[in-house]
Amino acid sequence: MTAIRIRLWDLPLRLFHWSLVATVLGAISTGLIGGGWMVWHGRLGLAVVGLLAFRLVWGFVGSTHARFAAFFPTPGKIAAYLRGQWQGVGHNPLGALSVFALLGLLAFQVASGLLANDDIAFNGPLYPLIDKALSDAATGWHRLAVNALYLLLALHVAAIAFYARIKRQNLVRPMITGWHEGPAEQESRGGGLPLFVCALIVALAVTYAASGMWIPAPAPQAPAPTMDW
Repeated sequence: MTAIRIRLWDLPLRLFHWSLVATVLGAISTGLIGGGWMVWHGRLGLAVVGLLAFRLVWGFVGSTHARFAAFFPTPGKIAAYLRGQWQGVGHNPLGALSVFALLGLLAFQVASGLLANDDIAFNGPLYPLIDKALSDAATGWHRLAVNALYLLLALHVAAIAFYARIKRQNLVRPMITGWHEGPAEQESRGGGLPLFVCALIVALAVTYAASGMWIPAPAPQAPAPTMDW
């Protein structure tokens, strides 16, 4: 098969990817600083919620290589890759494992963060829906799982560096330009503006639900009775 310049990653997927990189790095930084930056930590967390919701939808209706079915890492694919027999473009089976692990861990992080509290001035937007004990547990999970996130991010960067230096494959450029060398029959197809708009609407709806703006404000407490002498 003759390799030509093909469209690999569609524009919505590339926008998602780099937006997720920026928001996750921002959320990590503001969480480490703490204090008044926790407001922005929460806002960036909501942005991650919206991005993950968009990716979930786009994984079913996006273009060829953006769809989960195109790169789901089955045992057969992983075995073929380890034997050096896997051929394809887009995410290889081990890279696909990394993608699903990152998406799953980020989903866990934002879900626990929505319920968390810092016992000082910050509560997650869905904190009013649960009791304090469950919120404290979610806070612990949130703080513990970030260590796994650091590890996965480090492995992700290390894999990119390995492919660049050892295999002489630039994985970053196609995620910027959308183009890659490959067989014509493996060019991405599908997606399109109407489906992008649908995915965007779902993402906005999920972000609104996660924001807690729909939760009624607590009723004001009645003033304490006064004693007239």
